[in-house]
Amino acid sequence: MFTSYPMLDVILKGLLLTAMGMVWVVVLVRINGLRSFSKMTNFDFVMTVAVGSLLASASQTNNWEAFLQAMIAMATLFLVQSVTARMRRQSDTIEAVMQNTPVILMRNGQIIESALAETRVARSDLMAKLREANVLDIQQVKAVVLETTGDISVLHGHHCADEILEGTRSIPS
Repeated sequence: MFTSYPMLDVILKGLLLTAMGMVWVVVLVRINGLRSFSKMTNFDFVMTVAVGSLLASASQTNNWEAFLQAMIAMATLFLVQSVTARMRRQSDTIEAVMQNTPVILMRNGQIIESALAETRVARSDLMAKLREANVLDIQQVKAVVLETTGDISVLHGHHCADEILEGTRSIPS
């Protein structure tokens, strides 16, 4: 691709294609904005993984056509993310189709076993998240929410405003 010396060619390809791919990703992120690699939705997570995979493919390719195809695919992912984010903001129906609803796993110090079962979250994982959030007294936990991204939010303290839990789903015990 660059030289007739195989080892030198491998080194130059790795350096140049990876650098070019990274610059392209930075340009796309600058165009698309801060939201590019957020973990706000499951689509954002898939986007992050896909871009990483495409960057790895681009940096290992043996021809310019494959490299260009990976760069176009990355740009397309950013475009699709931008369009879907705009559509979700404008339509509750599209939002409902594309997005899962956060689920309450624990409320007012009480673990909701049926919610753990439905979401396939182990009690030990819940306890690990409580420790991670520095919960010292389970009765101080106002809510634990399994977010749409798979993250678990722990809300503890003296009070939890109702609007914080707006849009979440409660599963009956």
